[in-house]
Amino acid sequence: MTAMGQGWGGSWHGGDWTARIWAPDARKVGLILDDREVPMTGQPDGFWAASVPARVGSRYLFRVDGQDIPDPASRLQSGDVHSPSVVTRPRSPRSGWQGRDWSEAAIYELHLGTFTPEGTLAAAAGRLADLAGLGITAIEIMPVGQFPGTRGWGYDGVLPFALHPAYGSPDDLHDFVDHAHSLGLMVFLDLVMNHFGPEGAYLHLGAPRFFDETRHTPWGAAIDFSQPAVREFWTQCGEYWVGEYGLDGLRLDAVHQITGPGADDFLRQFAPRIRAVDPSRPIHLIVEDERNEPHLRQAGFDAAWNDDFHHAVHVHLTGEADGYYASFADDPFADLCLALERGHVEEGQDRPGRDGPRGQSCGHLPPTAFVNATQTHDQVGNRALGERLLSLAHTDAVRTAYALLLVAPYVPMIFMGEERGATTPFLFCADFSGDLADAIRKGRAAEFAGIATLGAGVPDPLSPDTFARSRLDWSDTSEARDWQDLTRRALRFRSDHVVPLLKSGRSGPASVTRIGPSALQASWPFQTGTLDLWLSLGRAEPGLNAPPDTAFALGRPSQDPFALSATTRSA
Repeated sequence: MTAMGQGWGGSWHGGDWTARIWAPDARKVGLILDDREVPMTGQPDGFWAASVPARVGSRYLFRVDGQDIPDPASRLQSGDVHSPSVVTRPRSPRSGWQGRDWSEAAIYELHLGTFTPEGTLAAAAGRLADLAGLGITAIEIMPVGQFPGTRGWGYDGVLPFALHPAYGSPDDLHDFVDHAHSLGLMVFLDLVMNHFGPEGAYLHLGAPRFFDETRHTPWGAAIDFSQPAVREFWTQCGEYWVGEYGLDGLRLDAVHQITGPGADDFLRQFAPRIRAVDPSRPIHLIVEDERNEPHLRQAGFDAAWNDDFHHAVHVHLTGEADGYYASFADDPFADLCLALERGHVEEGQDRPGRDGPRGQSCGHLPPTAFVNATQTHDQVGNRALGERLLSLAHTDAVRTAYALLLVAPYVPMIFMGEERGATTPFLFCADFSGDLADAIRKGRAAEFAGIATLGAGVPDPLSPDTFARSRLDWSDTSEARDWQDLTRRALRFRSDHVVPLLKSGRSGPASVTRIGPSALQASWPFQTGTLDLWLSLGRAEPGLNAPPDTAFALGRPSQDPFALSATTRSA
């Protein structure tokens, strides 16, 4: 952990509060605390500091060469992202929670703003018992760092230490995590360290050297990880969320955009620093990494999102072949077989629909090194109309693919509403104004201009109605109950049969045999037994005979076009 009083933001020493900001090029920096200015002292490392008597709730700004800005490491804002920051005091999370083993993870991704009609942490907490009752063991919350306005996905955040106020207070987040833990649920947070949003990122003014203007990402100038202060900012951010709120881990967004000098060192050092926050319990770290490379999982990260599994399922079920689906269009079911056998599909081989190879061999990694999904916020929300898979493919096909997700030995992730067969869209939304709003509106329309079927066009991402349409429908219908029953049965099989095998460790490579155009039989050997699975995903195969006493069954693959059977046998 960073020594007390070092690094970014505020810290306490008895009754005095120390404020620090990195402004290496500034000539003069002052602390504006409750409307009085306190001179700050510059340090050789580029940080400026001031220690003063303070009270919790005081408001403050930093005056950098005459420009007043909120604290880039603000833990709480008095208003929007342009408002003064607020002096806070750390609160220890409730003791007694010992965490859960990673092999037990069955993750549920949710967006707080649209998960419930209220869009708050308090309302979301009221739904956790139902999720735990289905067998879900972990909640992954989309980013909550403060962003402009009230509506958004969270990936345009500019104050990554501060909870977005539309979701509730810091106490509400403490209560959410405590309640989740009381139900046996882990809580992960999605953390964006590869860019800032387009409005309110005052780091550009206070510390221009935070960015490398010679390198650019899709979101602007790249963050310069060669700077020790930059690496410390993000490491302290992760430490803060895990330490302050007792989170069970983090999901790091788009680490393939964390590049340049110092980036690899930063990622190698990040995992041990975060785990040192509380060595008494397991802390899990997930990455999103489009490169399909194993090095991060070999450097202390538990798992990576596996888009290859999603793409193979999606293309097989829908026939879509545009954009990043192009390289999966040749034979998506063969790709699904490969994903079940090795985790990733693209491991450096040449493939139709791609300009060059992507990835490295990952088949030696354990199944728990891959987080699989049939829907995510990305894959649903980045569609022009935000359609879920049930709106694009045969219901029985989607159910079977969903069951496969839950019983296969890879870590499953459910996107909110999937467990109840939701068909509500999940649409891209934001809450900017003026020229920036117009630019986002035009950019979103231009992105999908070539899709003739859109007719009336892309939903306005700035409209409150677009946001409202994305809220889950919690109606108690027979369809919702049917999907919940499937979820419960599949996750019970996973808990009773698959997790013990995962904990024992695998004893050899998986074996996946394709039988006909859309059926397979798969086996995964582990130290204490073997998981066997039979799947038909489009046509029944009479020769695909699963034993009659399989522990989990959704139809019969030898008779039904969409069916799955799974069982385990002892070593």
